[in-house]
Amino acid sequence: MNGPLEWIAAIGTMMAAGLIAADLGRRATGYGFVLFCAVSVTWIVSGLTTDAMPIAAMNAVLLLINAFGVWQYLLSAKNRKVMERLEPVQAEIEDEVEQELERGSQA
Repeated sequence: MNGPLEWIAAIGTMMAAGLIAADLGRRATGYGFVLFCAVSVTWIVSGLTTDAMPIAAMNAVLLLINAFGVWQYLLSAKNRKVMERLEPVQAEIEDEVEQELERGSQA
């Protein structure tokens, strides 16, 4: 297991994790889960073709988990409407927290 398929899957996994960890908003997080789904499929194919069944099985489960993440962040109409209403309030709260932190560091 050290071919181009594994390298593509590994790099994609790192990029997806970075997108989610960066906390750039719901859409970016959703696309991180989409990328995780794609690389899970790549890992499954790699595992099946190289007789690495633990890798294939683990990524089959991760594919389901990541598909749920895609649903939650990109496809669920209810979650999308809730977040649309929360975004303006969230921006205000973030500004308030930044101001509080600036005042705290100046004291």
